[in-house]
Amino acid sequence: MAIAAVDANDRVHQLILLTERLTDLIAKQAVAFETHRPHQAAQYVEETSKLANLYRHESMRVRANVGLVESARLELRQRLMRATEAFDAVLARQSRAVEAAKIVTEGLVHAIAQEVASQRAAPATTYGAGGMVNDRPQHGAAITLNRKA
Repeated sequence: MAIAAVDANDRVHQLILLTERLTDLIAKQAVAFETHRPHQAAQYVEETSKLANLYRHESMRVRANVGLVESARLELRQRLMRATEAFDAVLARQSRAVEAAKIVTEGLVHAIAQEVASQRAAPATTYGAGGMVNDRPQHGAAITLNRKA
């Protein structure tokens, strides 16, 4: 999918709309992560993915052929630059929010793994027939932590 523009002004206007919509979606995802509600970000994934691919494709086209936009009105090009700056800022914000969520998740997994390991290492005693203390048989079970998950 590509932008079908009649001239440079139309192309820049469409790029502005694309950039602003993508910025809005990514900002909503960032808010979801910042408020510890990553499940709410999921509703934007499909549209964000489609628009991000279109944005990437159109950015490459413009970089390869600046003539596609250089004859557009100055105020439109300036508006596109501002929209792109806002987009970059939101991407940085989302990156920080996702990294924070990742750190929290990794911490939880690590804490759970430590608790499981400590439970398994605790003396295992039970009461058997006649009220005698029996050593509980140790059952081997593995837990794997992948630091690159």
